[in-house]
Amino acid sequence: MFRLWGQIVKKNNIVQNYVFEMDNEDLSFEKKLFKGIEDLCNRFDIANPIWMQDNTLGMKQVNKTRFKAQHFIEEIDFDYFEIEYLVEKV
Repeated sequence: MFRLWGQIVKKNNIVQNYVFEMDNEDLSFEKKLFKGIEDLCNRFDIANPIWMQDNTLGMKQVNKTRFKAQHFIEEIDFDYFEIEYLVEKV
């Protein structure tokens, strides 16, 4: 099960959060990740962010990353959108 926790943070408070789940073993991690981001953005009614090198680094190091104002084409009314890959413990 692929699970991705998304949060919208404003003034150090989580104003929205949701856990996206997908049980499709046929898709690659990257495709699941971007499908999860798209779903979370639709759910939070925000534009899809631009994936940058700092996002790749964050995901590789700690399984999470933040999207700040520079990751969006449109102006945002929150501090950041954060996603975290929830690893299943076996």
